[in-house]
Amino acid sequence: MALRSDNVTKGVERAPTRALLYATGMYSPERLGTPIIGIATAYTDLIPGHAAMRRLERSIELGVAAGGGAGFLFGVPGICDGIAMGHIGMHYSLPSRELIADAIETVAQAHQLDALVLLTNCDKITPGMLMGVARIDIPAIVVTAGPMLSGHWRKSGAERPVRLSLVRDTFEAVGRRLAGEIDDAELACLELRACPGAGSCQGLYTANTMACATEAMGMSLPDCAAAPAVESAKDRIAFESGRRIVKLAQEGVTPRRIITAESIRNAIAVDLALGGSTNTCLHIPAIAHEVGLEIPLELFDEMSRKVPHIADLLPGGQYFMEDLFYAGGIPGVLKRLKELIADCPTVSGKSSHEIADEANILDDDVIRPLDNPYHAEGGIAVLKGNLAPDGAVVKQSAVDAAVMRFAGPAKTFDSEGDCMQAIMAGKVQAGQVLVIRYEGPRGGPGMPEMLNPTSALVGMGMSKSCALITDGRFSGGTKGPCAGHVSPEAMAGGPIALVKEGDAIEVNIPERRLTLKVSEAELAQRRRGWSPPKPKVTTGYLARYAKFVTSAATGAVYADPDAM
Repeated sequence: MALRSDNVTKGVERAPTRALLYATGMYSPERLGTPIIGIATAYTDLIPGHAAMRRLERSIELGVAAGGGAGFLFGVPGICDGIAMGHIGMHYSLPSRELIADAIETVAQAHQLDALVLLTNCDKITPGMLMGVARIDIPAIVVTAGPMLSGHWRKSGAERPVRLSLVRDTFEAVGRRLAGEIDDAELACLELRACPGAGSCQGLYTANTMACATEAMGMSLPDCAAAPAVESAKDRIAFESGRRIVKLAQEGVTPRRIITAESIRNAIAVDLALGGSTNTCLHIPAIAHEVGLEIPLELFDEMSRKVPHIADLLPGGQYFMEDLFYAGGIPGVLKRLKELIADCPTVSGKSSHEIADEANILDDDVIRPLDNPYHAEGGIAVLKGNLAPDGAVVKQSAVDAAVMRFAGPAKTFDSEGDCMQAIMAGKVQAGQVLVIRYEGPRGGPGMPEMLNPTSALVGMGMSKSCALITDGRFSGGTKGPCAGHVSPEAMAGGPIALVKEGDAIEVNIPERRLTLKVSEAELAQRRRGWSPPKPKVTTGYLARYAKFVTSAATGAVYADPDAM
């Protein structure tokens, strides 16, 4: 059996290479000819979702050894979006996706690894790893480290404890504190109890959404996405992933046999059925781009009209990721959606339909039947109009029915920080449409998330009295009539740059419209007087990123060098 690693291990001329591999203590003459498996780990103490990865690394290594391979760990950077939120750090989050993809490509190619196990969990790390391995197309399995369990706390005088989550009980609690609903002591208790330990945030935010999409796409073993970080099931999945990757390396099963147009549609279907993060509208097209497929933004909307919303998960719903796991996990969701999804191969060796057939659903309210959904349409809607000619996205499953149509005067901000200051100072009024611009991929730069302002509005009780639109993006934790990814972005001269204070704006989710009620003649006159502002960042990685990144409507991937 020919292996990629033969390029560095075989032949007289490779004696120095073999000597260096022996020096690691992980390789020996007896192991020559066995698959060399890279274990790309995003372990870091900085991210709660990654802090417990050391034991999963061990499980993967043991699995690789049991399968007859030689496992080698290497590190990949990671950013915690929650910690980076609301300051310069958030500008680096989305750009880190491209760094991670490049890191995967670079290490795997430089060392001619035969296959990869990708140990990941949070935010941009999962899509970045998938992009890298899709680009080089060597066998790979993704192991997501799992969601955090819910926190628990009983307020003085309450009959019983309540379950806590990061977004609802810290981000939104800031707004409740500003509104005087809670005091500093209660806020301090929530800070200590909302996040009880390791794992990704407890609801269907970006990390868990991408874990679910990855499993639905076929790149993780069954049950990987929803198994909590502290469950022994996660260790067993990690071990089996290590063992399975050796078989995939021997059989030459690469990502491009798994990541296909059909499997990507399966991932989108699961995302819509669960009510997942709008960030998938960036990441799934970017992953598809690496395998030569174009996934237009319109596909999310087309499918959303056919795939019902069948799981009421946080942030818009009542259930936690742990509830999804105990109810049947992603296999249970595939079982519900079987008639709507393609039968695709997966890294497990079983097809999507085989996994669905073997699944058990233990709670019909957590994973509802198709004929009894929470909403008739899926979680994401794509809006278009003269304010967003190339599209904008909204998490419609987290929007109250009373504000699915919202119209009001614009209150404009040229940065997220300016908007947050206005909210904190009580300068935002009911009925307004907040417009945050120059926060797109180029303008931000880095397209930062707007969870701080949206959560503050929720906590202050204004999620049904204000709308927010931006060329930036939202966390999976955002609720309310909030449309992000407005394209073209302001920095590229998109119509959002031309909005003036007091302009009438209509957000109409049922009819998929985002309209600036200003005449075309007036907009043309404004455009003649517009010029792009100076870049916010002129040095370092963000300056380079802003030069090469494309529109959010195409996944914010880098521009083709030949087209520049």
